[in-house]
Amino acid sequence: MVEMNMMSAVNEKEALPVHPVAEFLSTFSLEITPKHIDKIDLLANHLAPGTPVYVAMIEAGDQPGILNTVRALKAAGLEPVPHVPARFVLNADILNDWLAAYAGEAGVTKALVLGGGAATPNGDFDAAVQLMQTGLFVKHGITHLGMAGHPEGNPDIENKVGKAALLQALQDKQKYAVEAGVEAHIATQFLFEAGPVENWAKTLRAEGITLPIHVGVPGPATLKTLVKYAAVCGVGASAKFIRKQALNVTKLMSVNKPDGLVAGLADLKVNQPELGVTQAHLYPFGGFDRLFEWLDDARS
Repeated sequence: MVEMNMMSAVNEKEALPVHPVAEFLSTFSLEITPKHIDKIDLLANHLAPGTPVYVAMIEAGDQPGILNTVRALKAAGLEPVPHVPARFVLNADILNDWLAAYAGEAGVTKALVLGGGAATPNGDFDAAVQLMQTGLFVKHGITHLGMAGHPEGNPDIENKVGKAALLQALQDKQKYAVEAGVEAHIATQFLFEAGPVENWAKTLRAEGITLPIHVGVPGPATLKTLVKYAAVCGVGASAKFIRKQALNVTKLMSVNKPDGLVAGLADLKVNQPELGVTQAHLYPFGGFDRLFEWLDDARS
């Protein structure tokens, strides 16, 4: 009888549901830059093997650094995901060289294809879909493509071509992915509240865009740091409460954790699965040590 009771207790414990936040953070991706190449051993010690790590291209001349970083990530047992910004690519031959190196030297099979931060194109390409349509990603075995999403809009694009162009671009890229037989997802700009994600995801689904959504989540950082990144990256309305708090000088160095945002995203995943909010894409603005400490607490 004692053995049966003990077994029942074990079964009941195993049957306990995983907390939504812990489940939501059970898989995620992380974003770094080539400047973080010296942190890859640290990442490998804290991340599960195969965790996707995106490598951002901030300037057009960063490509050699990205290649070195994706090689190091692959060697460390992580999955490298290089950014490939259209406006930084001079022509199809250069794109072919980049992708051949990423795939051949670092085993890259995923890439984030985006327009890029340049105000004007450096070469032949102006939009992510143009890069996709070259067929060069598939040629080199890069068959999972991420694309940028903006739950709070993108003023740079909207002021030039209108808000509808953002939706049309996602529709065009989804259409390409379906026709080319490649996997795809949307990786969003970081933000601070879940509400805009919910509203934006509903709009996407109403417009026939069904791609999974990986939401940009800023890791724990001081308000001063978050305000700086929000200004540089042009994030939208959800940054207002960060800026409002930062008006109090005594709070500038206080650390803001993304607990509320992540709880809201976890709720969307559990209670509105049709929206396709599947995981977090983490930005380590406050440093890796602070990020990993928060992750351990959030998943416990």
